[in-house]
Amino acid sequence: MRSLVLAVGRPRLFAREIERYAERLRPFGLTLGFVRRQKELFARSEGMRRVVLDERGRLFTTLELARFLQGWAGERVAFLVADAEGFGEEDRRRADLLLALSPLTLQHELALLVLMEQLYRVHTLWAGHPYHR
Repeated sequence: MRSLVLAVGRPRLFAREIERYAERLRPFGLTLGFVRRQKELFARSEGMRRVVLDERGRLFTTLELARFLQGWAGERVAFLVADAEGFGEEDRRRADLLLALSPLTLQHELALLVLMEQLYRVHTLWAGHPYHR
């Protein structure tokens, strides 16, 4: 699975940690990108499966997420992270998956960090790497 994580605006709070996970994920085919405006998320992810982060979305354990994403092996997947305003109803309808990272509402930069860590965990799980334990 080749994947793209797209977020609105560059993070300030957890920039170093997010970049560290981006570096670790590059060998697995994941790219991290940033856009200025929310509508650019959908333009940049055209033709890809779209995973929209939203607290109303589906909650997974890490193992469940790994199994779900395995079903998209060979496809291009974009994980979309909104700004502080979140996604609107029309945006949620355009998603192939609404993904909740927690039942709590997370600050968008924190959500990006949690997403990157979980994607790294999923990829290391697939690779049989001990990080997941």
